[in-house]
Amino acid sequence: MKITAMLLAAVFCSINVSAAVGGYPVVLIHGFQPDNLKDKPNASQVKVNGQEYWQDYWASRADLRIDWPSQERISVKIASDYVWPQLKKLAIDGTCARGCIFVNHSTGDLITRYILDNQALWLKNAGLTPLNIVATFDFSGAGGGSELADLAVNVATGGGLIDGALKFAVSLWLGETPSAGNVGVLLDLRVNTARQLAPQPLSKVPRLRFVGGASDYLGVTSPFLPGDDDGVVSPHSSCGASQAAAFDSCSASIALDGKLESQSAGVRNFMPYHYPLLMSDSYSHNATIGLQRQGQVTAARSQGNYLDQRALKFTTYQENRGWWVFSSKYQLVTGSDQFSMTDLVFRAAN
Repeated sequence: MKITAMLLAAVFCSINVSAAVGGYPVVLIHGFQPDNLKDKPNASQVKVNGQEYWQDYWASRADLRIDWPSQERISVKIASDYVWPQLKKLAIDGTCARGCIFVNHSTGDLITRYILDNQALWLKNAGLTPLNIVATFDFSGAGGGSELADLAVNVATGGGLIDGALKFAVSLWLGETPSAGNVGVLLDLRVNTARQLAPQPLSKVPRLRFVGGASDYLGVTSPFLPGDDDGVVSPHSSCGASQAAAFDSCSASIALDGKLESQSAGVRNFMPYHYPLLMSDSYSHNATIGLQRQGQVTAARSQGNYLDQRALKFTTYQENRGWWVFSSKYQLVTGSDQFSMTDLVFRAAN
């Protein structure tokens, strides 16, 4: 009996039955970390940084992280030295055999798209089974690039028209003024470059997106970002719009604050399989993955389906604000008066 129990335990460990979200193992991919450009962390420090990045909420709810250094490029060293070893581990361990969910933030959105476009071929060529990724949760996604990255590269290389306000905005975001030869993944985050990286992945994995519209930088970076930005990326990126333009919402009929009215600057066309779900004008770029509630949340869509057709659903309600003919109707997500955006997602998924 003891031997049988040990064998069963070994089998279950080998396929990694740990389940963090609705029965699916979770893989985390963090975003851009400005300090890396100066510090150039080694492999062990990259792991420490990755753990700290998600410490506020998701670290204890995940099965594996793909940590990467921001001083490198996505299709070069990030892919070969940091992404590939973890993909291989996931395949060997069978972590995604019954499906798994990739949770990413910021630039992690762009890296995830690159993974979705390549993982099946890479793993098949290595004699391994491709990962069964049923969905991605994209918080403050930078898959469409960030105009701040374009500006930062210009500041670093001396290209384009540079003034004091621009330099200040870039230094506020990065923590310092960037220098030539020290821009790393910022080169991938430039809007045109980001949108050319795996723009049409063969994978049909649903990209479920969660979007903020507030800023951590007192609005200093906003003049350089088109539309109702989150301080780092614009809605064209975080919503997953098919083109870079000035958008104020991920919906044509609901504002970021939940007001139900036609949105002339709402996104109408999206990148393949990109589905914005939650939005809020109270959450900044980093706050979307934080534990702390920042304000009410609305839903561009109240439901998103996984690849296996299981659904991530949010309950919404409507309320009137204002008085008499001046009142307006708002659509809000149930529970957003108590829980943070990322907590709403986790609770809905379970």
